[in-house]
Amino acid sequence: MDNDLPRASAHPDDPHYVTRSGWLRAAVLGANDGVVSISSLIVGVAAADPTPGTVLTAGFAGLSAGAMSMAAGEYVSVSSQSDTEKADISRETAALKEDPEAELAELADIYREKGLSDETAFVVARELSARDALGTHVRDELGLSAAHAARPFQAALTSAATFSVSAAVPLLAALLAPADAIIPVVLAVTVVTLAALGALGAKAGAAPIPRATLRVVVWGLFAMAITAGVGWLFGVSV
Repeated sequence: MDNDLPRASAHPDDPHYVTRSGWLRAAVLGANDGVVSISSLIVGVAAADPTPGTVLTAGFAGLSAGAMSMAAGEYVSVSSQSDTEKADISRETAALKEDPEAELAELADIYREKGLSDETAFVVARELSARDALGTHVRDELGLSAAHAARPFQAALTSAATFSVSAAVPLLAALLAPADAIIPVVLAVTVVTLAALGALGAKAGAAPIPRATLRVVVWGLFAMAITAGVGWLFGVSV
């Protein structure tokens, strides 16, 4: 039988969602930061000057700057992770060329530590190495896989996009709300948006929805409360 033939999933009706972890993390981070930071900014500005023009100017400025900051931050941080992964793979490639037998023994030790007998561990190590030595070491020694590989551009674009979309929600709420009701309207919309983000993130990752929703709402409100508390402490609107 040809080992290169694609294999059907053992459980096609119950797929794994771990391949989404990279972009999903960036999406949740960007969306949560967008709604919390822009809501806090709008509430702070509205408390000092509820004039619609002032609030919207501050909101648009915050959205633009925040989206660019999220994109740059994600790209730089994930690029650092990618550089580290590439350096480890490069070292592993050199080690396999210089001393393949030592690398084979190291691989067998890894399987032995996972519970295989000495003989079986060595057989597995040799057979997997014969097929793809570097790929096997990258996966089983370094713990890297295609599903978890760092993708800087994907993380940057995802985070910036979700930040912009979620930040637009409290900004739109402020635009439509009466000048004397901007703060309560934005706060109410923020709570609803945070709950929706928590539920969507959990559904995308097939995680428990109630726990994820509560976590996002609680931490989002906590962040806004800290922002308001700092403003109150120093006598300014933050």
